[in-house]
Amino acid sequence: MLASLRRGVLSGAVGGLLAGAFGFLLAEPVMDRAVDLEVARQAAAGQHTVETFTRSTQHVGFVVATLLVGLAFGVLYGVVHRLVHRAPTGDAWGRALRLGGAAFVGLSLVPFLRYPANPPGVGDAATIAGRSHLWTVTVVIGLVGVALGALIARGLRERGVRTSLRQLAVAGVLVATVALTFVLPDNTDEISAPVSLVWEFRLLSLATLALLWGGLAATFGLLSERADARALASA
Repeated sequence: MLASLRRGVLSGAVGGLLAGAFGFLLAEPVMDRAVDLEVARQAAAGQHTVETFTRSTQHVGFVVATLLVGLAFGVLYGVVHRLVHRAPTGDAWGRALRLGGAAFVGLSLVPFLRYPANPPGVGDAATIAGRSHLWTVTVVIGLVGVALGALIARGLRERGVRTSLRQLAVAGVLVATVALTFVLPDNTDEISAPVSLVWEFRLLSLATLALLWGGLAATFGLLSERADARALASA
């Protein structure tokens, strides 16, 4: 378990830094545009707010935050990987990527498909709590759906079902998982920012999360392959 945790922490740091650099270069400029629009809108309405932290400070904070999130996810990833693969038999790279893909789908993609992220200035401040609760529900639904898909895939594999049917079964579970999230209430907050800006922010936010999980899983896979090679050489 300790070895898996160490690999998870290092992998999470790599994924967090990659996501932070990507977001800093591409997502933060879009955020700046959204903030400027919100400030101009407030000024036109006669509202003036005091900026607690400058945008430059917030940019640095974004990179630090993604690093910390990556470290936290890395620890969880290492624990889950060790619990799921108690007696691994080769294919360290494939195991790492599959777990990383499942985490991305359950924690990021499913919630995004139902309640995509919005830039600053979009959404009513009075509905933040309700929207946060709904988003948390979609995360739970996503994780349960991914776990169910993995259990079904494992059960079918043990029964000798061919790969194509296993993959179709998992795809069906994931489609049903996404469909279930649409039972939840819609977000009725008005989108006052330009649609192009909103969707640019949303897609860059999703890409940042994909890079975080992809970097984490790929690094963990490479470290696991190296550890397996050393163990084999020692044996």
